Amino acid sequence: MLTYYDLKIGDKASLSKTISESDIYQFAGITGDFNPLHVDAEYAKKSIFSERIAHGILTAGFISSVLAMKLPGSDTIYLSQNLIFRAPVRIGDTVIAEVEIIEKRDDKKIIRLRTQVRNQRDEIVIDGEAIVMK
Repeated sequence: MLTYYDLKIGDKASLSKTISESDIYQFAGITGDFNPLHVDAEYAKKSIFSERIAHGILTAGFISSVLAMKLPGSDTIYLSQNLIFRAPVRIGDTVIAEVEIIEKRDDKKIIRLRTQVRNQRDEIVIDGEAIVMK
C-alpha cells in the first residue's frame, strides 16, 4: 500500500471499462435516476443524442475507483471533486478514467489531482479535479 510520502507530482493511474446496457440499468436502479435519456430508447432517439447515453455520474464514478483502488489508493479520503461533462458516453463505449497528481500539501497530507475520462476515440468526456487526503 502506498503511503502519502511514496506519492509524487506527475504520478498517474487509470482504469478502463466498456459501458453496457446492464451498467446503465443497474445504476438507474441503485440511484433511482430513470431519466429517459438513459433508459428509454424511443425517447432518446428524439433527443440531441439520437440514442440512449450513460449517466454522467456513472461515468464519473470510475474516477472514484481509480482514486480508491490505485492512486492514491486504499485509505484515501475524497474531499472534493469538480466535473465538466464534455461529451456523452454511449452503450458500448470504452471509457478510460485517469488521475494525475498535480499538487501535494505536506502539512495536511492533501493531494490535488487532475481527473479525466476519455472514450475509445481519445475524446475527453469528463474533465475535472479532485482533492483527497491520504
